Amino acid sequence: SHCAHRVIEDPEWSLATVPHLTELCLQHIVRNFEKNPILDSLLPEHQRKVLDRLSTGLPLAVTANLISDEDYWKRCCAERWQVCDISNYGDSWKRMFFERHLENILKCFIPNTTDPNQVLDLIPICKDYVRKLEVDQFLPPLKVDQKEERDDLSDTGSDFELSEVSVHHYDLGVLITALPHLEELHLTYGVKDCGMNFEWNLFNFTYEDCWNLAVALKKCHNLKVFKLTRSKVDDEKTRLLVHNLLDHPCLVELNLSHNLIRDQGARAVGKLINHSKLEVVNLCNNQIHHLGAQALAQSLAENSTLTSLNLRLNCVEDKGGEAIGRALLTNTTLKSIHLGSNNLSEPTATLFSQVLAQNTTLTSINFSCNHLGLDGGKQLLDGLADNKALIEFDLRLAEVGQQTEYLIHQIVWANRDAARLGSLQQPPATHL
Repeated sequence: SHCAHRVIEDPEWSLATVPHLTELCLQHIVRNFEKNPILDSLLPEHQRKVLDRLSTGLPLAVTANLISDEDYWKRCCAERWQVCDISNYGDSWKRMFFERHLENILKCFIPNTTDPNQVLDLIPICKDYVRKLEVDQFLPPLKVDQKEERDDLSDTGSDFELSEVSVHHYDLGVLITALPHLEELHLTYGVKDCGMNFEWNLFNFTYEDCWNLAVALKKCHNLKVFKLTRSKVDDEKTRLLVHNLLDHPCLVELNLSHNLIRDQGARAVGKLINHSKLEVVNLCNNQIHHLGAQALAQSLAENSTLTSLNLRLNCVEDKGGEAIGRALLTNTTLKSIHLGSNNLSEPTATLFSQVLAQNTTLTSINFSCNHLGLDGGKQLLDGLADNKALIEFDLRLAEVGQQTEYLIHQIVWANRDAARLGSLQQPPATHL
């Protein structure tokens, strides 16, 4: 018999296609990273290869305190959220991830339903990276008895009947007191996108909620900015919050805008201004009248730290406006005052003409949407004759007259140009 011997070879075969042992080891490390996270012991170029291949779905308990590489956390953010702007997070992708991750858990937390360990287990993982929390939604507990649904309730009836239902939200106390680097806290107690399921109790910031929050704030010694907006905060709740913020060592900004604060609440905030290091206070869109404005004015006269006060969309009227004006005749720290939409008229303008002539600290005044009148506008113009400090003066819809408003703006623009030129000519500060 005749036998033929043939040799068959793969024409595309090459020794180069066989992975190096180093590459095989790196692949093994990536596949088993969750069970055996090896990173620090690798050479820098090998660390880079591992980090570029790691899944963004790895448990945070593994990655949080081990991986500091910003490119990895950038991938985590990009795969999770469509819009990622790290300028609001200290230019840190890792900080952005943990702050937004924690915020999302808080926004979806349902009392008596969600497991509290979802938050508690996250504390040791994220506590070193969270410096700011912005939570614009707090969900209430689920209804236990659906049979109590009410039909055809009027707005007034809804307010009265549903206010009796106990609807307390997640208690932030354990969380925020365990975040040693927390500096900013922005809260809104309500529900977003409730649609046809709207009920008044979805927007009910209860006294118990307020008590829990106030006690926690007192323990947040590094907190610098506190904002509680659109949460139906009334006088009683304001006094409770203020009581726990008195003599706070770090708080510099307080924002209680778009709430239900009246004169008693404004008086409490005035007390806080003089018992803290507050620099910015925002009470926009509340229900403060002249008595509350007078209490705030008294604080201004004695204060030496506040630089900005916003009272837009209240009703302080001329009694309140004049009181604030008199305080600004002696105050030497306030730089910005917003009194837009406060039903002010000529008497307030008359007093502020004296302020403009004497005060050298104010750089911004807003009188928009008031009734200062033509004579009031002329007096403001006279007061500005020798003023070199004011660089912003909003008189839109203040009824001062087109010509007067134009002349006032000419002076303000000249001051602004002079200030800009002065800042350019000022030599840079030298650091020893």
